[in-house]
Amino acid sequence: MISDQTSCFTAFEGQRRIASGPLADVALAVKHAETRTTAPIAIYSDATGRPVDLDLRGSDDEITARLQRTSPVEATGPRGRGRPKLGVVAREVTLLPRHWEWLNAQPGGASVALRRLVDEARRANGERDRNRAARDAAYHFMSAMAGNLANFEEASRALFADDRPRLTGLIATWPDDIRDHVIKLWSGFDISL
Repeated sequence: MISDQTSCFTAFEGQRRIASGPLADVALAVKHAETRTTAPIAIYSDATGRPVDLDLRGSDDEITARLQRTSPVEATGPRGRGRPKLGVVAREVTLLPRHWEWLNAQPGGASVALRRLVDEARRANGERDRNRAARDAAYHFMSAMAGNLANFEEASRALFADDRPRLTGLIATWPDDIRDHVIKLWSGFDISL
């Protein structure tokens, strides 16, 4: 199953999955779950497998509005030089003099040549990069939610060895929602930018 997981999140109440989908939907589900439970609740990004902290104060409309105002672009910090309407952000790149000479000799200059090289590398390595990102997301989630469960160390080794049958066997006794989410994250979602 291939889908865009860059904007998908999953919430767990203890070891039970309570919501999955866009961040605003998951946030509201968590807010309502907090009123009926004392179990720990955590939200995870499906793109990274890492936990996400949210401010769930206020009404549903206030939470939704706050989440809509916070975009990934705003989270990267203040904008510097570049072409903001095109999404260009100036950053520092450290290269040897021979690299700068070659880049500056390319048609369009260093910036055009670097963008072209990056695009070519993304096309050539896209599948490998997506697989690595999916594996890393599964590992981050596993570490947070299953670090104390049976076979965690061996399951981690199987994950990094890309041994799907072994991993599946090792996590078979884990709570259903945790086990299923590890497999979901490792399934190779398309999280390309």
